[in-house]
Amino acid sequence: MKTFAALKEALAGWIAIIRGEADWQRHFTISAAGLTTALVLFLFFSLLSIALATADVGIPNFFGLLIALLVQSLSILALLIGIFVTRRMVPGDARVLDLLVPGIYALIAYLVVGTILSLIAGPVLILLWIGLAFLLFHLGWRVGGWNIGVAAAFAVLTMVLLVGMPVTLYMVLGPVAAPTP
Repeated sequence: MKTFAALKEALAGWIAIIRGEADWQRHFTISAAGLTTALVLFLFFSLLSIALATADVGIPNFFGLLIALLVQSLSILALLIGIFVTRRMVPGDARVLDLLVPGIYALIAYLVVGTILSLIAGPVLILLWIGLAFLLFHLGWRVGGWNIGVAAAFAVLTMVLLVGMPVTLYMVLGPVAAPTP
């Protein structure tokens, strides 16, 4: 149950981040153990999302499940790339774990709400993207200590990566039409 208590604390932490409270860190475990907890929760909710999305056609085999988890995990990779690129372009005091742990919890919320919305009202997903961009902006501004412009650029970069990486992977690994003679 400690794992799910982490979700409750993460929600309180995100509320503190959005409000600009200085003690937001007390709600997250900013350590390797906290990162592991966030990753395990992300994996759990990814599996749950895949199970709900494939309930009509049947849960995929092991290889299909592994591929689906890989695609879901691209969002964490997109977050990491966004963090590292922004830190590289704008040197400062922003620590990777400070950004990554709350960022993964934001991705978990995105995954859970996105799964529910896609089952109920798919077109509303654009509002979810705006909500995630809002959270990423606050992550960069309040947690990363970047100015408003850099935080906005971080949010846009990460959102572009979130959308673009699965599409690119699909295009690269998808079937290719044979050339006509």
